[in-house]
Amino acid sequence: MPRTLDPELRRALAERVRYCNEMGIYDFYRRETAGGTSASTFQPKLREEMATRKSAAAAVIVEEKLPGLSSCAERGVADPIAALKMIREDLGDCTRCKLHQQGRKQIVFGVGNPRAELMFVGEGPGADEDAQGEPFVGRAGQLLNNMIKAMGLRREDVYIANIVKCRPPANRQPERDECETCSPFLMRQISAIKPRAIVALGATAAKNLLAINAPMSELRGRWYDFKPAGSDASWGGARLAVTYHPAFLLRDPRQKGEAWKDLQMVMKHLGIEPPKKVV
Repeated sequence: MPRTLDPELRRALAERVRYCNEMGIYDFYRRETAGGTSASTFQPKLREEMATRKSAAAAVIVEEKLPGLSSCAERGVADPIAALKMIREDLGDCTRCKLHQQGRKQIVFGVGNPRAELMFVGEGPGADEDAQGEPFVGRAGQLLNNMIKAMGLRREDVYIANIVKCRPPANRQPERDECETCSPFLMRQISAIKPRAIVALGATAAKNLLAINAPMSELRGRWYDFKPAGSDASWGGARLAVTYHPAFLLRDPRQKGEAWKDLQMVMKHLGIEPPKKVV
């Protein structure tokens, strides 16, 4: 289990990591000091070294004080339905980043079972999602539904959300400031739902959730311990896996088999048996 850091130390480390990211440094490792204690060294790590790492990584999410973001009034609310409602009310008709000025029709908050054991997180809404106000309802959404069904689940059994809740113009990738502004609300949703497992759909979702700048080949096939800062102490956190975004699978169906391997890893963790085929 990752050791819990003092809040002030956590904030200081977050600022140092942010500074290093701005300098183009994304990967860090620990080295042993002369006295045998472990010290953090802020240096780039070679991709070849990253590829050989076998142990699961721990993601610690640090909340930022952003304009218009309340002090998480839903904390202490046991009912996830009520907690999600409070988060949605706090989000309001959000104007915190420039996406609200770039043609969005409505906010796409999230959908599904508030008590879900499994949560899927994508990149951001597309045109269909923006029109209907629900994530993953277009062609990629239909494929995601099929993926969920292949796992022996229904869409209603899981919870689905995105890194950003407004459609970026022309379906472009959300920019860093947009992700940083919107992701605290996603962290609060995760804290309210308390899933056992999270699946990050695509590189954008994975990199934003894990704060790791690495290709999909390095992100997939392993578990990450994940718990947003400030979550209920009684919740042990979720395990996070990374797989391909359904939109990518539509463009390259050859990777569907690899995505199925990722989902099978999730199913094993959750104790889910795939449905038997009817002959």
